[in-house]
Amino acid sequence: MPLFRQGDDLVSIVTEELIKASKEEGFEFHDKDVVGITEAVVARAQGNYATLEQIAKDVRNKIPSGKVGVVFPIMSRNRFSMLLKGIAMGADSVVVMLSYPGDEVGNQLVTIDKIEESKINPYTDVLTEEQFRSVFGECRHTFTNVDYVEYYKSLGDNIEIVFGNNPTMILNFVDDVIAADIHTRNRTARKLREAGANSVFTMCDILSEPVDGSGFNPDFGILGSNKASEDRVKLFPRSCKEFVDALSKSLREATSKNIEVMIYGDGAFKDPVGGIWELADPVVSPAYTDGLIGLPNELKLKYIADNQLNDLSSEEAEKVMIEKIREHKEKGTNIGMQSQGTTPRRLTDLLGSLCDLTSGSGDKGTPVILIQGYFDNYSVR
Repeated sequence: MPLFRQGDDLVSIVTEELIKASKEEGFEFHDKDVVGITEAVVARAQGNYATLEQIAKDVRNKIPSGKVGVVFPIMSRNRFSMLLKGIAMGADSVVVMLSYPGDEVGNQLVTIDKIEESKINPYTDVLTEEQFRSVFGECRHTFTNVDYVEYYKSLGDNIEIVFGNNPTMILNFVDDVIAADIHTRNRTARKLREAGANSVFTMCDILSEPVDGSGFNPDFGILGSNKASEDRVKLFPRSCKEFVDALSKSLREATSKNIEVMIYGDGAFKDPVGGIWELADPVVSPAYTDGLIGLPNELKLKYIADNQLNDLSSEEAEKVMIEKIREHKEKGTNIGMQSQGTTPRRLTDLLGSLCDLTSGSGDKGTPVILIQGYFDNYSVR
């Protein structure tokens, strides 16, 4: 794909590029093909950016006391460092509570083995930075080799780091709190309110509306944002449903096929070496066409082959399997042992993860993914 810029007409460009690719590579389009567009280019075309000053102003407006608590942020230079810097710019003092031994997506400060050896109880013990260092010393990330305690403190001379896993313990330091976790944010915010916090915000509340002409996201605020430069971030895209429906219509007019469209962000998968769960966006897919709603409706082919077809010839087994699949599709339910093991994940989570693994976030230049044959099965091969 070309390099997308702010103001680009993505619907026209993506349609034109896909048609061009089909001619150059000699493939055809089909009903139920899926086109995935990475959230990054959608947000870039929208110009959905915000500066650190704009983040700081919104924080100051929401927490005028200037004493801000931040609980359970993930450890990421790309995902959170700029947000913390903006928060610190909008506050007089910031107390950051890091969860330990790691954050919610699996970035570890220390191993669970070291926690057990130390006799520290991570469920109840809140540690100052000095206490944490005295026991665990320097804590460098498995892949980036960054000491995130040191790094986060360097983002503002008004930042203090503590360690704990009970969010309400931040109230021993401050009364106004930003729940910076991603997938557990609502539970964290509820616990803080129940414990008597003066005010509680999630990252969805910061820049949920524009500030001084900034980008914004009414659903996710600064959640799902990425570092764009040294003084601004790119927010998660907005008005996404309108975009996917418009692109699907454009592709239908160009190809005469009903092509599904989705916007994808992080895939929902876990790294087997570092134990890091990739999903740092609030959702895998913020929007998709209606044909992608639901779960796969599949049979466990290998279970049936092992248990019901052993006494049949290859030709007979194939006929029986095809008939079973067709009957199952007509019933429309994943019930019984013959469907167990097919893991009922949402289609958009599966497809979004496939897109993210294919495109990556590096220099491939493939922010648009075309998936064909995903909804085919053994009976229509």
